[in-house]
Amino acid sequence: MSVTRDIRDTAEIGLIGLGTMGAMLALNIAETGHRIAVFNRTASRIDAFMTEAVAEDLARNIVPARDLPELVAAIARPRRILLMVPAGRPVDDQIAALRPLLDEGDVIVDAGNSDWQDTNRRASEAEAAGTLHLGLGVSGGAEGARSGPSMMAGGSERAWRLLQPVLELAAARFGHDPCVAHLGPGGAGHYVKMVHNGIEYADMQMIAEVYGLMRDGMGQGADAVARTFARWNEGPLASYVVEITAEVAAATDPDTRQPMLDVIADRAGQKGTGRWTVIDAQRRAAPLPAVEAAVTARVLSGEDEARGRGGEIFGTAEPLDLPEADLEGALIAAKILAYSQGFTLLAVAGEEEGWALPLPRVAEIWRAGCIIRSAMLDDMATALRDAPGERLAFAPRFAGLLRSHAPALRRTVAAASLAGHPVPALAASLGYLDTLRQARGTANLIQAQRDRFGAHGFERIDRPGETGFHGPWGAD
Repeated sequence: MSVTRDIRDTAEIGLIGLGTMGAMLALNIAETGHRIAVFNRTASRIDAFMTEAVAEDLARNIVPARDLPELVAAIARPRRILLMVPAGRPVDDQIAALRPLLDEGDVIVDAGNSDWQDTNRRASEAEAAGTLHLGLGVSGGAEGARSGPSMMAGGSERAWRLLQPVLELAAARFGHDPCVAHLGPGGAGHYVKMVHNGIEYADMQMIAEVYGLMRDGMGQGADAVARTFARWNEGPLASYVVEITAEVAAATDPDTRQPMLDVIADRAGQKGTGRWTVIDAQRRAAPLPAVEAAVTARVLSGEDEARGRGGEIFGTAEPLDLPEADLEGALIAAKILAYSQGFTLLAVAGEEEGWALPLPRVAEIWRAGCIIRSAMLDDMATALRDAPGERLAFAPRFAGLLRSHAPALRRTVAAASLAGHPVPALAASLGYLDTLRQARGTANLIQAQRDRFGAHGFERIDRPGETGFHGPWGAD
């Protein structure tokens, strides 16, 4: 193996991919005192990155490499290499290019938004090749990557131990606790990151629905919306997403001098992790209605032409009047329910995949650095630890909050529906709560219908635990 410069074994860790997230994470690691070797397929990006590193006085801890052999040669053994490349085939291609250059015991860390099933496969392939693979979910965006993200690791214990010292220094902190943890083998870390993103979809959608009620139903301008969300961020709703909602509502477009929200097109993009979460939840029969509604709303946001035509045919929404306290209470209740759904899915997946996911620790590493960080998460960690196996919504602390704020959610959804304002995620959360509190539901009719047209059988109330009975139109 030849190198163009004598940089052998001078770095503790390597990183491939100097896009926005990769560059910020590399600077973060360099700032913690770890020497990092970096490579990017486009050489000009390496030069630009080194200029940034010089400006931040961090270049002394960064080793730029011009090709993969040079990068690998620069890293002390056992080598630890972070991949910050797009999910999917680019990760597989990068691993294939690296593997011939690695030695037994070296670790590749996929720190992108990979599908957890791909991570399971890559971990098995790495084991067969004598190397190690760590799937690392990284949350916090570019700002978090630079100042300290929340990170969710999955892979072998050996791979984790090799990365733990670096990751704990680079992670966000809640007090003195680093917001990073090893959550299980294979794809466990990427799975938890996927569910994190699903909760994020729901949280953002519910906030957007309340904004819509304030704007379209109550005639409030962006400045009033900003002030309200800023107040809410000082109470139970204190969270990163509420904080930035206040900031973007207060922002002004530099070109038009209009509120920024008034000039942004009503179309929301998505990278797919919310959809992955919904598909996985359906496969596991773990209800996730708030996330499902949020994903559907994003899809419909792209159908602006159809929505305009619908308004012409069916008319638009009417004004409404709701107290600020009801809107705040609706968000508090819906937020608890969205998190409860997410943690229930994690519990089901952990059991089915044999991961034994430490749910209290998941809540703890989400307390800082990540997009869904919230003042509620510390209490959620306590509730999950005090009552393992219990739904978060049923924990005393959160059951009390739901009893207090569910009436506000009900009034908000009712008023919005009567006036014609769409609140799909808020309504889905209310429907979820109402279903949970209905000891005898209506599925008996559905099961009777199934039996009538297909002889599927049903369970009788007076003979619990026995199945295979049929009605008078079917055979016993």
